[in-house]
Amino acid sequence: MENGTHYRTCHLCEAMCGVAIEMKDGHIASIKGDEEDPLSRGHICPKAVALQDLHEDPDRLRKPVRRTDDGWQEMEWDEAFELVADKLHQTRKEFGRNSVGVYLGNPNVHNHGSLVATMPFLRAIGTQNRFSATSNDQLPHMLASLEMFGHQVLFPIPDIDNTDLFLCIGANPMASNGSLMTVPDFRGRVKRMKGRGGKLVVVDPRRTETGKLADEFHFIRPGSDAFLLMAMVHTLFEEDLVNLGPAEHLAKDTDLLRLASLAFTPDAVSSHTGIAAEDTRNLARQLANTPKAALYTRMGTSTQAYGGVATWLAYCLNILTGKLDTPGAMMFTQPAIDLVTLGAMAGQNGHFGKRHSRVKGLPEFAGEYPASTMADEILTPGEGQVRAFVTVAGNPVLSNPNGKRLEKAFSGLDFMVSVDYYLNETTRHADVILPPTAALERSHYDLIFSMFAVRNFAKYSGPLFDAGPDSRHDWQILLELAHRLEKRRKDGRLPLRSELGWRAFKQIGPDPILDLLLRTGPYGADVGPVRGLAQPAIDLVMDILPARHPLRGLAKLSPLNRRWQALPKGLSLAALKDNPNGVDLGPLQPSLPDRLFTRDGRINLAPRRYLQDLDRLHERLAQPVTDSLVLIGRRHVRSNNSWMHNSQRLVKGKDRCTLMIHPRDASRLGLQAGDSAEITAETRKIILPVEITEDLMPGVVSVPHGWGHNREGTGQSVASAHAGASINDVLSDEQIDPLVGTSVLNGQSVTVKVWRPERQRKRA
Repeated sequence: MENGTHYRTCHLCEAMCGVAIEMKDGHIASIKGDEEDPLSRGHICPKAVALQDLHEDPDRLRKPVRRTDDGWQEMEWDEAFELVADKLHQTRKEFGRNSVGVYLGNPNVHNHGSLVATMPFLRAIGTQNRFSATSNDQLPHMLASLEMFGHQVLFPIPDIDNTDLFLCIGANPMASNGSLMTVPDFRGRVKRMKGRGGKLVVVDPRRTETGKLADEFHFIRPGSDAFLLMAMVHTLFEEDLVNLGPAEHLAKDTDLLRLASLAFTPDAVSSHTGIAAEDTRNLARQLANTPKAALYTRMGTSTQAYGGVATWLAYCLNILTGKLDTPGAMMFTQPAIDLVTLGAMAGQNGHFGKRHSRVKGLPEFAGEYPASTMADEILTPGEGQVRAFVTVAGNPVLSNPNGKRLEKAFSGLDFMVSVDYYLNETTRHADVILPPTAALERSHYDLIFSMFAVRNFAKYSGPLFDAGPDSRHDWQILLELAHRLEKRRKDGRLPLRSELGWRAFKQIGPDPILDLLLRTGPYGADVGPVRGLAQPAIDLVMDILPARHPLRGLAKLSPLNRRWQALPKGLSLAALKDNPNGVDLGPLQPSLPDRLFTRDGRINLAPRRYLQDLDRLHERLAQPVTDSLVLIGRRHVRSNNSWMHNSQRLVKGKDRCTLMIHPRDASRLGLQAGDSAEITAETRKIILPVEITEDLMPGVVSVPHGWGHNREGTGQSVASAHAGASINDVLSDEQIDPLVGTSVLNGQSVTVKVWRPERQRKRA
């Protein structure tokens, strides 16, 4: 790579900061913030420097390896592809298509090449036993979007650059840089909001990094957010504060929501939430009475026992107070590649509960079962038992509840293959590991997280380094496996047309597809005078075709559509290459009713599945509050799930994998700072150093997510030297939100005591 400055997007978290990489003599000399990037404007978080660490990491695998009696052995690519395709095909042929399981990890959604290749790969495998990180993360948001707005990835995003009140519940964007809200430099944006007289209000069981910036902060008991949000809904109706604003003529079933909230008064829920009734009322009043306001929730509210209901209610509160589809509130993005409309055109709005898992009967969402039941499907004998498994860029042993049970399941498989460039806690169980190129060796366009950005923008990054002839991109790996599996399914030979199609797909790769999507999107080719000729035809299509007809979707998406005429035009891959800092496509704009995909074109405020689940909430309301310790997770700005701990510059410094506990609880349990504590739930336990802090609500303890690099047989030297312990080694995979199937990662009960190694040795 030539010397000089090269611009790209850091993909290591959802912020998508723009980085300027200075090259000298073929090596990275420095990584700084890109001052011209339209979204980040020079801000980068500490993770951006890890791009260099990942590229240069000596622990990273660069050739396929297979397990042998003598250890891991390198293979040639063709030999590896043949072995994997043979094993998967044999398993499927002998035991049926559902005998193969697939898990897709979080990094896939940051990779347009992987996204393009994933669907043909999944079709070639043909299994219904599909899993991903979704059910341990954002599934409640996807279900609420599907039920209320008609599309599973049509998320309302806070217009934080224009809001005057940012109410943040169960989220920590100072550490995450936003989650389902692409927002680099959150601190700077909050500072500017306060400078114009705005206010940050945070509700959380821990005074997080975001909470410490807050103008107003409230502790809340983990798992009780649905009570708080329902009491706020109650207050709006009781005090006549409901004003739907732009959604007035679009929303339906407001009265059903009012009736549902009757029993959940602020006084009735106060003992459960730990928030005074008057404080609950004031939160509702602030949201209602501030013209430009946004209520934002995330992991703390979604990954809990009532996460589905809590997420739905957060959406409802924004709508009831007129905070949807108006500047400064919650708005829908208009990305350059509109996967929402593209999905609707193909009939892929999303679906829920079309089938249920074999062992526990949990509902699928968009074709995936909850990840919490992966071990069940592998360990439970019978027809449909998973006997072979594929993981792609995932480490579920550390990211899924009851990781040790999942380890047991993986170790007993007939065959396992992992597409990953690390020998980690999950891939160590594989028979074959197929390592893809790293980020700086491939092109990058963020198809997914540009859909969640607080400002519309587009940016393409070319590869910074030549991957070399003996490397394979992840899309090449997935397409090659898919092609070989299809050939085996057809007894070794495909029809000529199909064979040519596969070869062409593998030849062109994802970037020409990216170019086509850019050109045909709302900011695409500037057709000039053609627009005037085509507009009557588009109007006719919109008038006469049914709401869900594919041609109607194409007309909505087209840059010829009258709605998009005011938008900048001419976007293409070439245009983005000519603008390496990215292209600013403007602030979020009102987009309803065009952006709705419900059958009747209205917002469904009271979907029946949520109303039915309120019986569970009523039952919990009638029960007394227990005094047991409850566990919550946390994250740090220098960490991202389980895969950023092999960078020395990110893990150096004081130990961040600690048990946080309030002084009152520490005193009661005889714990002192620096002690080792044993955290136990049933037979599961972990041991961590104690960190005593008043930043936690009494009765709550916190362990960070993504650690636990103390398993034998891994190949990440830095991570192993900073092992920590996995919160998922103590969390139960039996505890889920039955409404949506999401794992309960926040709010499980635990016991904590001093761990004394000499006592343990005597017992042994």
